[in-house]
Amino acid sequence: MNKLKINLLLGLAFFASAAIPNPPDLGVGSYVLYEPTTKKVLVSFNADEPVQPASLTKLMTSYVVADYIKEDFISLDDAPKISIKAWKTEGSRMFIREGKKVPVSELIKGMIIQSGNDASVALAEHVAGSEENFAYLMNGYATELGMENTSFNNATGLPDPLNVTSAFDLALLTSALINEFPEHYKLYSEKTYTYAGIKQPNRNRLLWRSDIFDGAKTGYHSQAGYCLVGSAIRGDMRLVAVVLGSENDKRFNDVSALMDYGYRYFITEKLFSESEAIKDLQVVAGVSDSVSIGLKEDIILTLQKNKRDNLSFEVSAGSQILAPINAFDKAGTLKVIDDENNVIVETDLVYLDSVEELGFFQRLIAILWNWIKSLFN
Repeated sequence: MNKLKINLLLGLAFFASAAIPNPPDLGVGSYVLYEPTTKKVLVSFNADEPVQPASLTKLMTSYVVADYIKEDFISLDDAPKISIKAWKTEGSRMFIREGKKVPVSELIKGMIIQSGNDASVALAEHVAGSEENFAYLMNGYATELGMENTSFNNATGLPDPLNVTSAFDLALLTSALINEFPEHYKLYSEKTYTYAGIKQPNRNRLLWRSDIFDGAKTGYHSQAGYCLVGSAIRGDMRLVAVVLGSENDKRFNDVSALMDYGYRYFITEKLFSESEAIKDLQVVAGVSDSVSIGLKEDIILTLQKNKRDNLSFEVSAGSQILAPINAFDKAGTLKVIDDENNVIVETDLVYLDSVEELGFFQRLIAILWNWIKSLFN
């Protein structure tokens, strides 16, 4: 195997990059700024610390309900009868009445836009028969999503020492909600919702600040403090910011500050596309004289803007290959190397096409001729 090192981006590889400033000092219990496409944590503080999330719990309630609708276990047109427990649930409310049948579609809006605890309990009971059973489902989904510092004990986020999660886990959850259920997630951008003649605003004030914000959820109780998950998209780059345990209602400024920092100093970019030809190899004894090698999937990176032009790439692959060749078999490796000589991506290169071998005598002649040429090279 020979190696071909190629610098495909502007600028010189390994040129020293200017430092960027430290992230904003928020003075909160924990936070994280996360890029969901590349699963990159841009900045964080105490991001794995389990804390009570207050109404941010409803992000998981929302996720479970969306998945049950997707699986046809329940329908938006279902109209469950509201229980006395749901009706009496304290805290923020949609103001549903005991015994009334309310469509799931309206309960979802009441939970997401109005942060209705009563709607959350009603949905939990419709999905799982009881809020306790629903919490069991929530924890199963949390495990599947890799939320390692999470344990749910209710569907609302009302104070409960057994109802905990972390800033990082909430970033994972919000990203999954956005990516897996985009139509459902659109409800998080609705600014108001009216039910039973009562119009309530979305508690997420970020929706009024800038068009880049399109969700997600606020939360507060005395034990959790002021909490907020915000999501924004600018160009092709989405960011999710989570702020937990703020001592006052400056959480909107905190999330805005994190977003400003992320968009100013970081970029998400596709470096190579799926099936893009990276190199051509000579084919010996095949019906084609050459074959291209490339990637099975896109390479997308999130990195500091000032480091983007200092990346280099190393392709390791043979210069020729003997037919037959099967498309998508491994052909070599591609490494992406940063300005500190760290390998930040290493992935397989594959043959992009199949190449059949020549007939017996033609193949024999081709191999012999290739051997003779190699003697003179």
